[in-house]
Amino acid sequence: MSETKEMQSEEREALASIYEGDNFFKQVNGETFQYKYGEEDGSKSFLLEICWQENYPNELPTINMDTFYNRNLSRPLKDKIISMLKEEGEQWLGCGMTYTLFECLKDKVEELLADASLTTGGTEQQVVIGTNHQEDAQRSSDEEDGDERGTKSSGPGAGGGGQKKEQLTKAQKRKQWDRVDNKGNRPRGWDWVDIIKHLSQTGGKPE
Repeated sequence: MSETKEMQSEEREALASIYEGDNFFKQVNGETFQYKYGEEDGSKSFLLEICWQENYPNELPTINMDTFYNRNLSRPLKDKIISMLKEEGEQWLGCGMTYTLFECLKDKVEELLADASLTTGGTEQQVVIGTNHQEDAQRSSDEEDGDERGTKSSGPGAGGGGQKKEQLTKAQKRKQWDRVDNKGNRPRGWDWVDIIKHLSQTGGKPE
């Protein structure tokens, strides 16, 4: 057995002993281990998966944050966790580091999950806000269109309020046409048209 294989075997036994009875720890196979952080079965949690390569621990393990469990985590948050673990792992090359990597995140879980700018929830909130702005703009546009239609409908020849306005104008004209003087008499010459029409029909000539 090679030195790396022997070191892996010893670390595997140590992990099984340390995390015995810990429901957040899971050994997927001989080289893959998982640990869950945060609320159990809650939205504020994530899963860290560490996979040993052939030359581990003389090289860094593969740190996987793309499991289905982490589907609600944003890419920036995943990248931040991976970067933190790689930086930590560089200090432990040549030694079993899986336990150290699992444990170093425990004190930082609340800080990571509290950063709204790195969670999917923050992104969704931005989308919702953007949608609300679009809806407000659309509503404002619809109101402007309604005002334009109302202005057009109130013009000459339009129905509803337009007809009412035109009728009032005609009534005012008729009132002015039929207006009498201060003695109750019609103005002089108001019936001249009728006299001329009458004489033309009877053949008479005006003097």
